[in-house]
Amino acid sequence: MTPMEEVAALADVPVSIEVELGRPLMKLRDILELETGSVVCLTRAAGENIDVRAAGALIGYAEIVVTESVAAVRITDFKAEE
Repeated sequence: MTPMEEVAALADVPVSIEVELGRPLMKLRDILELETGSVVCLTRAAGENIDVRAAGALIGYAEIVVTESVAAVRITDFKAEE
């Protein structure tokens, strides 16, 4: 039985997908000084893969792309099974 056949009964269950750009640590003072146009620096470099999570679990990595002026992600790799 293929993996798709094994989960066929669950195929239509909605699962939350999260794409995480970063989790910067900021001092409260700096957060209170944020205003429209402020730039928050992230820990990842431009072009670096970002995490993709399904229901909170890391499932793979992606890169940010822009298609027809809409931001999206392109899956670049899946997390190896443990």
